[in-house]
Amino acid sequence: MKLHWVKTHRTIKKIFSNYVWDIPNTENNVYLTFDDGPTPEITQWTLNHLKNYNAKATFFCIGDNIRKHPEVFKELLKDGHSIGNHTFNHLNGWKTNTKEYIENTKLFEEEYSKLTHEKCTLFRPPYGKIKPSQSKILRKMNYKIIMWDVLSVDFDTAITPEQCLENVLQNISAGSIIVFHDSVKAYSNLEYVLPRTLEFLKQKGFVCAKLT
Repeated sequence: MKLHWVKTHRTIKKIFSNYVWDIPNTENNVYLTFDDGPTPEITQWTLNHLKNYNAKATFFCIGDNIRKHPEVFKELLKDGHSIGNHTFNHLNGWKTNTKEYIENTKLFEEEYSKLTHEKCTLFRPPYGKIKPSQSKILRKMNYKIIMWDVLSVDFDTAITPEQCLENVLQNISAGSIIVFHDSVKAYSNLEYVLPRTLEFLKQKGFVCAKLT
């Protein structure tokens, strides 16, 4: 089983301080984020659970999935969640030249603006992998680059749902940005972890807020 860095170390946050890793606050806010959607049925399932707990979240969508599933995407907007750019084709920045990477983020923007008539301002690099040259251009385009404080590792089918839940509950604190995935691959873990995480957060007095 591949080892994953579940809790982002403060040294990493300090070195890469141009990126948003967490949002310290005194309101007990935490920030649930979901990558790789919108995905029919799974995204809708996720929205239903968030609604049950009056929780807001941020969805880092793949542009091609918005193109393929516009009705699901509109549900995210209707429920008042934030949306972030996750590139059009889920590109690995380390393996993609900068010009192609930026063009791909603009393709996302085209799909997004068709349905929202707005400019997206949040960006998360797929796999968390982005070159300094890519980051510099995106920040000049007024994107906030959102990373994370806690990685659930729900996408790893080699870990158990129980371990996935432990990854979240043992590391969450006020201001944490937590990564989940509303994808087919992650669903077997997400299905177990999300309801239990939401219940835990409610019992501990946390507020699930969206990124802006």
